[in-house]
Amino acid sequence: MRWPAEKHGVRLEVVKYTEVKYGFVLLPRRWVVERSFAWAARFRRLARDYERFGKILAELHCIAFAILMHANLTRLLAQS
Repeated sequence: MRWPAEKHGVRLEVVKYTEVKYGFVLLPRRWVVERSFAWAARFRRLARDYERFGKILAELHCIAFAILMHANLTRLLAQS
């Protein structure tokens, strides 16, 4: 699974426990992925599996994240 990430210049970081822990323990950097999935879930078309082809679904994810990045950039530019 490492080669697709390296091909696109993405650095993968595997987070493992250093000691045995019980109960709920927040892993570092996990919230970034969960937040991104929550943002994507707000798009109705991505909430259910309506698409017949995986390529279309992948493109819709790209469009959704492009919209989210545009909104974040415009918010940052408005603040400065």
